[in-house]
Amino acid sequence: MKRRLAAVTVVAAAMAGVAHAAVERIQVVERVPFAPGVSFGDYGAYEKIRAVAYFALDPKAAANASIVDLKHAPRDKRGRVLFSSEFVLLRPAGAQPTTLLYDVNNRGNIAILGQVNGRSPALNDPTTAADAGDGFLMRHGFSLLFSAWTWDVAPSAPPVSGAAPRPLVFTPPVAKGVKGRVQNEFTVNAPTDIVTYAGMRGLTYEPATPNDPHAQLTERAKPDDARRPIARSAWHFVEPELKGGPGRVQLEGGFKPDTIYELTYVAKDPYVTGAGLAGIRDLLSYLRDHPFEGAPVPRNVLMFGISQSGRLIGRMMHDGLNVDEGGKLVFSGAYLQVPGAGGSAGFNSRFAQPTRHPSMMEEHDYPADAFPFTSMPTRDPATGKTASTLDKARDKQGNLPKLFYANTSTEFWNRGASLIATTPDGASDVAPADNVRIYGFMGAQHYVGRSKTRAPFTACVSTSDHYLPMRALIVALDDWTSKGKQPPASAYPNFADGTLTTVADYRAIFPQGFGLTPPQQNLREPRLDFGRRYTAQGIADIVPPKHGDDFETRVPVPDADGNDKGGVRLVELQAPLGTHTGWNLRAADTGFAWATSRFDGSFVPFARTEAERVAAGDPRPSLEARYANRDAYAAAVKAAAGRQVAAGLLLEEDVERTMRENLGLYDRILARDPADSGCGYLFSSGLFVPGPG
Repeated sequence: MKRRLAAVTVVAAAMAGVAHAAVERIQVVERVPFAPGVSFGDYGAYEKIRAVAYFALDPKAAANASIVDLKHAPRDKRGRVLFSSEFVLLRPAGAQPTTLLYDVNNRGNIAILGQVNGRSPALNDPTTAADAGDGFLMRHGFSLLFSAWTWDVAPSAPPVSGAAPRPLVFTPPVAKGVKGRVQNEFTVNAPTDIVTYAGMRGLTYEPATPNDPHAQLTERAKPDDARRPIARSAWHFVEPELKGGPGRVQLEGGFKPDTIYELTYVAKDPYVTGAGLAGIRDLLSYLRDHPFEGAPVPRNVLMFGISQSGRLIGRMMHDGLNVDEGGKLVFSGAYLQVPGAGGSAGFNSRFAQPTRHPSMMEEHDYPADAFPFTSMPTRDPATGKTASTLDKARDKQGNLPKLFYANTSTEFWNRGASLIATTPDGASDVAPADNVRIYGFMGAQHYVGRSKTRAPFTACVSTSDHYLPMRALIVALDDWTSKGKQPPASAYPNFADGTLTTVADYRAIFPQGFGLTPPQQNLREPRLDFGRRYTAQGIADIVPPKHGDDFETRVPVPDADGNDKGGVRLVELQAPLGTHTGWNLRAADTGFAWATSRFDGSFVPFARTEAERVAAGDPRPSLEARYANRDAYAAAVKAAAGRQVAAGLLLEEDVERTMRENLGLYDRILARDPADSGCGYLFSSGLFVPGPG
C-alpha cells in the first residue's frame, strides 16, 4: 500500500552510541512503492524512500582536515558546521539484506539506471515500472542510493504543464567574506550575441561586484595561444535567462565559432564544495552500520560513478574522504566508469566548479586531473615527488577498497586515460595495485552513441555497446568484495603487449581511403601551477594558472581495419561490421576543426561487397569477404559473445541482447544505400540511453 510520511526523524548520534556522529538525523519525507506491480526475481517488490540527511562536521577533526575552507564556514554553538542533503533510496520492500550501491549523481541526474538498466527515470524521479528499465540492478539484489553532493546544477525551464524535474542539488556551507579570482572559459558552435559563461549545464560564481567594471573578457584561437583582451566597452553582463541560472554576457558584433573566450573577475563567498564529498562519506558510514526504516544493514557497500561522478570517487580517495571519522572504509569497492585520468583534482578547492572539465579545445586551465595518476607509486620527473592515488585512502587497519577503472577509447583521446597505467612522461607501463583492475573498452565512445546526424561532427558516432560489460563488472565487483571471487583480469592498452603508442604512430598505422582521417593530437593533460597554497590548501593565487610541460598521454594502436588493439575486445571488434574509433572530428562550420568531440567516437561500416569496396577505394575487406552470409556472421557474434562470457565480461543473460544488437546492425547495413551519408540506419528503436555525463 502506498504511504507518504510527512516527517520521520532518526537521531543518529543517540543510536550510534559513539563519538563519531556526522549524521545527526534523517528525515523521511516519502516512502512509496517503486515500480508498483513489478516483482524483481528473488528480491520481489521494491520501494522508494526519499529523505533528508542532516550532517554536523567538526572542522578540527583529523578526518575533515582535507575539506577546503571548512574552517571558514559558519558554526553552531558546539563549533560544528551544519548542512543537509536530500537522498533517494530504492530497495526491496521485503527488508532483506542487499548490497547497497551508491550511484554518484551526474550534474544532479541519476546516471546508473540509464546506462545499466537501459532507462533514465522520467523527471529524475524513479517511480514507475518504465523507470526500472529491464530491472537488472534490482534482479541482482542491489539497493540503490542517490544523494545531492554538488551545487553547480543550472535550473531547467519550468514545465508548461505536468510535473517538474527533480534534480538532486546540494546546498553547501558558505565561506562568508572570502574573495578570489574566478575564470570561466566558453565557446559557441554558431554566431550569437549573448552567451552563458558557466560550464556544461552548470552554474558558476558570479562577480562580487554586479556588472564588474574590472572584469576581463579575452579571446584566442587555441588553448596555448596568447589571450587577446576585448575592450570592456564592447561587452556587458546580462541577467540570467532563468531565475537562479548562470549569468550571461553580450558582445558587440557577437561571439563567433573557432574562438575560445575567457571571462575573469573577482567573486566572493565560495561554497565549501568538499562538504558534498563528506556528506557522501558520512551517509554511507551511517547506513553501513545502522538498520534503516525496518531493513537490516547492507551485506556490502559499493560506489559507482560515470564520468564526472567517477572522477569524484577518485578525488574522495585522493583526500582520504573514503574513510569515516571512525577510521573505517565507507565502501568496500568502487567502480569508476570513464573517469579518464582518474579525477585526482577538482571537486575540493576554493571556488571549485565541479561541472567544468577539460576537453581538447577548452578549459585546459581547470583542475580536473593532476599527479598522481596511478594506484602504485610513481615519480613525477618535473617535481621529484613520488606518490600514488591511494596514499590517503587506507583505513586505520591499512585496508584499501577494491577498485575498477574502466575507460573507452574516447578517454584515451580526450581525457588522458593512459596516465592511470603509465609513468607521467608516458614512457613506460605502471601495473595497477593488487586491489585495482583496469579495463579499456576498445572501439567504444564515452557513452553509447544514439545520434542520427553527423553534426556537429564529421562522422557518424560509434555504435559499440560497452554497457553490457559494465553490467558484468558491477556483478563481479560485488562478488570480489563480498565473496572474495576474483574478477576479470585487467585488460587495457599498454606498452608491454604493443597496444599503446603515440598519436604520430597511430596516424601512420591507421588505414586510409575510407573517409576517416585521424586527429593530429589528443588531449595532453596540462601541468598547472595555481600558486604555493594550492596543493596543500586548495587556494589558487594564480588565476589563470601558469603552465608547465604537459603530461604525456598515449593512445591505443589501431589494427588493419582501424579498430583499436588491446584492452577489452568488445563483440563489435571481435566480429566487426566496420571501423569504430574513439575520436570524431568537429565539423568546420562549428569551429575548431582540428579538435575532437568531447564524448563521441566514429563508425564507418565496411563495404557490403567486394565490388562496392573496389569502387570506393576502401582498403578494408568487405562484409562479403569476411562473412559468407548472415548465418556466418551470427556464428561469429555468438563465438565472440562466448569468449566474453568466459572472460567474465558478459553475462549469459545478455548474450541474446548482444546477438540482437549486432545482427540488427548487420541487417541495416546491408539494406542501406551506400550513397546515403546519413546516420539514421545505425540505430533501431529500443530502451532510452542518455547522453553525455
